[in-house]
Formats: sequence, C-alpha cells, structure tokens
Amino acid sequence: MATFTLPDPVPSPYEDAEHIWKACHGWGTDEKAIIDVLAHRNAAQRNQIRLAFEEQHNENLIKRLESELTGDFERAVYRWIFEPIEREAMMAKIALKKKLDYQVIIEIACVNSPKELLAVKDAYQARYKHCLEEDVAAHAAGDFRQLLVALVSTYRYDGEEIDMGLAHSEAKTIQGAIEEGVGSFDHSEIIRILSTRSKAQLRATFNHYKDEYGVSITKAFAADPTNEFAHALRTAIRCIVSPYKYFVKVLRGAVSGKNTDEDALTRIVVMHAEKDLKLIKEKFYERTNVTLEDAVGNETSGDYRAFLLALIGN
Repeated sequence: MATFTLPDPVPSPYEDAEHIWKACHGWGTDEKAIIDVLAHRNAAQRNQIRLAFEEQHNENLIKRLESELTGDFERAVYRWIFEPIEREAMMAKIALKKKLDYQVIIEIACVNSPKELLAVKDAYQARYKHCLEEDVAAHAAGDFRQLLVALVSTYRYDGEEIDMGLAHSEAKTIQGAIEEGVGSFDHSEIIRILSTRSKAQLRATFNHYKDEYGVSITKAFAADPTNEFAHALRTAIRCIVSPYKYFVKVLRGAVSGKNTDEDALTRIVVMHAEKDLKLIKEKFYERTNVTLEDAVGNETSGDYRAFLLALIGN
C-alpha cells in the first residue's frame, strides 16, 4: 500500500508541468514546489507530467531537474520520477557501476515475484541494450558470479506446494556445506538450492534446518563475520524468507550510528513508497519502538528530509 498522499482533485499533468517549470525559473529553484507536486503523484501521473513538460516546453523534465537539484535530494527525486519497473532496472545498473553492490542485485532477484523479476530484466534490456545476467557476470567473479547470475536468471515456481522430504535432504546438504566451511566448500549445491527452489520450498527447508540443527540458517552462515560470500548468502535468505524484516534491518543500519547511509535509505523509501512501505513502517516500529518518520527526520535534513518524509507519509 502506498504511503504518500494524493491531492483531491489531482491537477492535470499540464498544470503540474507548468508548476514545476515555474519552480525552476526565477531567483533560485523552488524545491518545496517540486516536492509538493512530485512527492504526491503516482507513477502514471508522474509519467504524464514528464510527457506534458516535454510537450509544453520542448525539454526533458528529468534533465531539467538534474540541473536544478543537488546532492541526496537530486538523487532521490531522480530515482522517484521513473516508473517502478524501470526504476529497478536503473537501480541494478547503478549497483553494477559501483564496486558491485551485490546487496541491491540480491534484493531485486529475491524479493520480486518471478513475473516481476522478468519484467525488470526486460526493462533493463530495453534501456541498456544488454541483458542483466550478462552485465552481472561481467562485474562479478568466482562464487559471487555463480550466485548472482543464478539468482537473476531464475524463474521460480510461485506456488505454495512443498515437498518435506526434499526439505529434509536439502537442509542436510546445506549443513554439510557449513561443516566443511563456507570459505572453502564448493558452493554449487547451495547456489542450486537457493536459485531453483520456490520460496515456499525454501522456507520449509530453512524451518527444517532450524528444527534439526537447533540454529537458524542465517546464524549458521554468520560464524565468520568477515566472509563476504556468507553475508551474500544471508542476504538472499533474508530476502526470500522475510523481506519486510530484511528491509527493517537495512533501514535500522541506515539511520543508526555516526553516518547515515543515504543510498540505502533512499533506495528503500523510493522503491517501496508505491508498493509496501506501509508494512515496512509497521515492522520498523514493532522492532525499534520508533516511527520511521521520526528516525528519518532525525538523521536527514533540508529538502532531502522533506522529500523522504512526504513519500513516507509524514
């Protein structure tokens, strides 16, 4: 469920486009006016505003905003203005441009339904003229390449049927890998299990693992906190088993400590404000006894703060 509010009635896209045009001219940029429009329009309405802006002023709205805005605020608005599927494709590309932000790739591959992941890959190919699997393979190496390519390549069964015998045997397979040591074991069987089984089947396997071995599978993979591949496995498992708890964990990390992680904060708020941020907010409060609005408000400032709070539904 979306967290941001829409005005009643919603102005026409031509009125909104003109409002933004005026906000970008004169003595400085009127950032509040831009927030008042864009933070309170859904994807279809934002797309209509982009088309109206170009029709009225023969100018690309996104490029205009890039030239008018700066910093974290500009990056948040830039990500928000795209349609959700196109945005995820763009976020995947950004993650690959960096020093391989595998967490973002895993989120896209493991949180989305099979049909949603396929749509993101189609959008990625249309936008960048490469397939996502190809670019992931080019930017990763070793076990990370095997894991990430397998996750973005999969088209899982999306039903709820499970095979308890299979859950038992594959829990045993995973335990064998852990006993050998995640840092030295051939990971192909773990990758196969994580990338081919349905989410319902994986939850059954992980539940059986905890019952059989007395520890959650994520804790079992956490024996060596310096092992990045083990961290990637835990990330995939959390995204599959309980994405809302996972996003709460990421948000807590983003707004706690000395330095705010604006990239992670922006990513989750922008990517989920139209989808399920309401549920994430509820889980965040249950876990921290602090509202997400208060947490974000305390750790951010200025136009960036105002924009995020508008999307969160402050």
